[in-house]
Amino acid sequence: MISFPNAKINLGLHIKKKRSDGYHDLETLYYPIAYYDILEIVEAKSFHLSFSGIAIPGDAEGNLCAQAYQLLKTKFPALPGLKTYLHKNIPTGAGLGGGSSDGAFMLHLVNKKFKLGLNDNILGELTLKLGSDCPFFILNKPSLGLGRGEILKPVPLDLSQYSFVLINSGLNISTKWAFSKITPMNREKSVQQIISQPITSWKKELLNDFEPPVFQLYPALAMIKEKLYQSGALYASMTGSGSSLFGIFDRENDGRKKFLKDQPGSLELPAWSR
Repeated sequence: MISFPNAKINLGLHIKKKRSDGYHDLETLYYPIAYYDILEIVEAKSFHLSFSGIAIPGDAEGNLCAQAYQLLKTKFPALPGLKTYLHKNIPTGAGLGGGSSDGAFMLHLVNKKFKLGLNDNILGELTLKLGSDCPFFILNKPSLGLGRGEILKPVPLDLSQYSFVLINSGLNISTKWAFSKITPMNREKSVQQIISQPITSWKKELLNDFEPPVFQLYPALAMIKEKLYQSGALYASMTGSGSSLFGIFDRENDGRKKFLKDQPGSLELPAWSR
């Protein structure tokens, strides 16, 4: 059985406060994008995970796909072994949620293959043990993320009429480092309020709080964002704690074509559909 874990971008990312448990309360809008890994499972005598594509840091046991299988194995001791194959296409450490998506899709895939009967609420609770971004990929619809990102509220946001340009710089930004550079604050308008406004208003108000420290460390990323706007993007931002950036363009705008030609690591994504 095979599935295609997709990536996400963050439309706005406000860090509101640091919590007593060490996490941060935040507000963001998760938006799924049509950029995929490939995940395949085959029943076997024992669990084995192999990789291809982009190199993944760490060993197989620490991978979220392996952790997802172990969560289900604990809950269902009779669960068979699996030969698991992950082709990594979504860059790691790039703010695209690729690892979180892989873990969530692994739960979905095993649940479906072995008819475990777990609904999305239960799967969401399990994914939270894998990481704060993981529950989003169970829902996998445009959603407001609150708390540490795990409290989800679906939002009727459809951007399929626009073109998305994604740029992967190849840099791996430490999320822990990025959070250490943030001074939490409340903003006058919430992400949800700003998202409800015309996209032309987002540039000045829909901000990612990680951009200032990341751009200070890597000025080239700030230059890419500015180049997106110069090329005609209606909105441009870094996603997550970085380092990928994206631009949203009118499809009739030809500036994106020149940007794609001139900017290494850039690609145009088709409209999201599920």
